Parts: sequence; C-alpha cells; structure tokens
Amino acid sequence: MKKIKKYEGLVAAPFTPMDKNGNLNAGMIPEYYNFLEKNGIIGAFINGTTGEGVSLSQKEKQVVATKWTACLKEGGKVRVINLVGGTSYKECIENAVFSREIGMSAIAVMAPYFFKPVDATQLAEFVARVGEAVPDMPVYFYHIPVLTGVYMPLIGFMKKICEMIPNFAGIKYTNEDFMDFLSCLNYKEGAYDLLWGRDECILSALILGCKGAVGSTYNYAAPLYQTLISSFNKGYFHEAKKLQQRSVDMIELFGKYGGIATGKAFMKYIGLDCGKFRLPVKNMTDKMYEDFVKDVELLNMNKFFSIR
Repeated sequence: MKKIKKYEGLVAAPFTPMDKNGNLNAGMIPEYYNFLEKNGIIGAFINGTTGEGVSLSQKEKQVVATKWTACLKEGGKVRVINLVGGTSYKECIENAVFSREIGMSAIAVMAPYFFKPVDATQLAEFVARVGEAVPDMPVYFYHIPVLTGVYMPLIGFMKKICEMIPNFAGIKYTNEDFMDFLSCLNYKEGAYDLLWGRDECILSALILGCKGAVGSTYNYAAPLYQTLISSFNKGYFHEAKKLQQRSVDMIELFGKYGGIATGKAFMKYIGLDCGKFRLPVKNMTDKMYEDFVKDVELLNMNKFFSIR
C-alpha cells in the first residue's frame, strides 16, 4: 500500500460558477480558489454534487478541472480532488486519465447509480477498473447513497478494494451510518483517509476520530467549522455543541428555500455570486432571495461566514 497523504481540515465542495444564461463561467475559478485558500480551506472536491458534476458535459467537467488545477500548479495550497463520474467506467477512466495529465491531486469515483452494483465485490470491481488506469494517483470513493441509491456497509467494500488497487486512498463518507464509518476509519489501524461528508453532524465524526471533512457549507462558513474543530480539540465540548447547532440552524434554511440551490444563495450573500443551478434543480425567485437574506441576518452569524 502506498503512503497516503491525508486531508486534515476542511475540504470544500465548490459550486460550479455559471453566468446568467446558465453557461459555465470558468473565468471565475481563480478568484474562487484564492477565496478558499484565504479562508483556510485545504482542499477542493470539484465536479461533485455541489459542483453539479452530473449536470455538466464531459468538456465542461474538463474545463472546470483544468482551471482548478492551474491554480494549484501556480503555487496554490488548496489540493484538488476531481470526481470523475460513476455511471460509465469508460467515461470515468477518460476523466481520470485527463486528471492525471493535467496534474490533479487525486480523483474520486461514485457508485453507478442507474445499473447499481448488488454487493461490495461488484462495487469494488467498478472502482478498481477506474483506479487501474491511473496507478500513480490517489483514488477515493464518494459514498452518498441518498442520491446514488447504493446502500451497503462500506467496510466490506474497503476489504475488497484494498486488495485490488494499491492506490486506493479512502472514502468521502456522506451517510449517517456512524457504526460503519467507525469500522472504515479504524480499518488496518486507520491507514486510510476517511473524510466526513455531513456538515450538520461533523462534531459526531470528530468524536469518533475523524480529522478531515468535505462539505458544501465550508465554502461560505469555514470560520464556523474551524472554530468548532478548535473548540473540540481544546476540550471545550459545550462550545463545540453550540457551534454545531449554529451549523444546523443555517442548514435548516435549505429545507425552507428549496434545497441544494440555497448554497449558491449563501455564496451570493457573502459576495461571491456563482449564478444559479441548472435544471431540474429549483432556484430561488428574487422575492425568495430577499426573504432568505432576512432569515440569514436573523441567524446573527456574519462573524462565522468566510471573508471574500
């Protein structure tokens, strides 16, 4: 097994910037990259759920990957993980090889969500097929069963995949199965990188020993989570719990204002307008955004928002 350079801290899942016509606004990415670095973000997980990877064309995903990687190669400190897909392994391999050629830090693969694997062996075979194409790159698995529909304990998958490819690095774990998460975290004495993917309960993951997390709200509220992590590390558990509740209060606005597109509304609020989500995601009307701003101000947490 190759030595894994783990992510310890916050990895943002960036939004893909769009213009007013719903076209890719890749020219905004260098500003976005610098914004994340300025706010202490250590990694960017691009072309994922938050980044609308499933709504982008192959060419668009490659443009996005190229722009983010260029920032890294120009001396940036934010490492970049590219989600290469999860339906066609041929397409995943194409994106993986492209990621290696441009100098990406790592890739991630999602479970096939149309023709679904029925067990851990099938899932591992799919991921391994992609990982074999880039043997010199760290390969992560992105576990988000609420969207892929692929529900299974991942400890069995880990035992399989680790024997198939030596460049398997770990899992972005976006599911509330803490029993399975702990088993994966402790597998082979904690050799692999387990990145927590639910911002609203990161404190629970920290208690289990998690050191790194990937999330959408880290884009605009990094100071909140950095303060939470610092409080936990210092043993200030009561303060950490209060900060987690602030996270929950903020995330509850997603339900009120229609779901995932609320994240881009938060970005607009802090001054980095990434446009709107593509169909079929529902975006806010102008009136809804006005109401949203009022609700955000009622949270009284501007000091916890990222600074542009």
